[in-house]
Amino acid sequence: DDIAFDTAAALLLQGLTAQFLVEDSHAVHAGEHVLVHAAGGGVGQLLVQLARAKGAHVIALASSPEKRRAALEAGATHAVEAGAGWVEHVRAIAPDGVDVVYDSIGRTLTDSLALARTGGTVVFYGMAAGDPDPVDPRVLMDRSLTLVGGDLWNVLTSAEVRQQKADRLFASVRSGALAVNVAARFALRDGAKAHALLEGRGTAGKVLLIP
Repeated sequence: DDIAFDTAAALLLQGLTAQFLVEDSHAVHAGEHVLVHAAGGGVGQLLVQLARAKGAHVIALASSPEKRRAALEAGATHAVEAGAGWVEHVRAIAPDGVDVVYDSIGRTLTDSLALARTGGTVVFYGMAAGDPDPVDPRVLMDRSLTLVGGDLWNVLTSAEVRQQKADRLFASVRSGALAVNVAARFALRDGAKAHALLEGRGTAGKVLLIP
């Protein structure tokens, strides 16, 4: 009852996704170095916050200055422009590689594997820029890498599980460990304007439609 409707609408699906990624796909531990693609987006900002709350050092990749600022405000240690040269910039920050990469872009999967440390993990959970290239299993073998697929619907298997996970998510909001960034609100009848805003990729945070 103490969670506002706007907060719940902005948080629930992507918050449960971020929670699943840092607990089930790869259990983030204090001191780990975590690389988050699309860190200025909805899931990305929540991922940064949850990983930071677990004591991880987060390197955020984001396309615009606004999104990089949002990632830093969410708790990222570093924010890197997701343009030309981003691999080298991340390598300069983490010369030995990162412990885990959260990749929702798809086309970047090969680079994500290259930036994981020996024995590291890549969590693949989206294809925002298209399908990834096939992965040669020898790449995983040679550096003892783990490639994990992450899909929320494989764990939200009952009403009871959904309730338990949502309760813990809302508890994070109450404690101040998790904040929801609402970038814009539109009347439901102005849904086309909301789509145009999203297509322009200029928002850092959630866009809500208000009936």
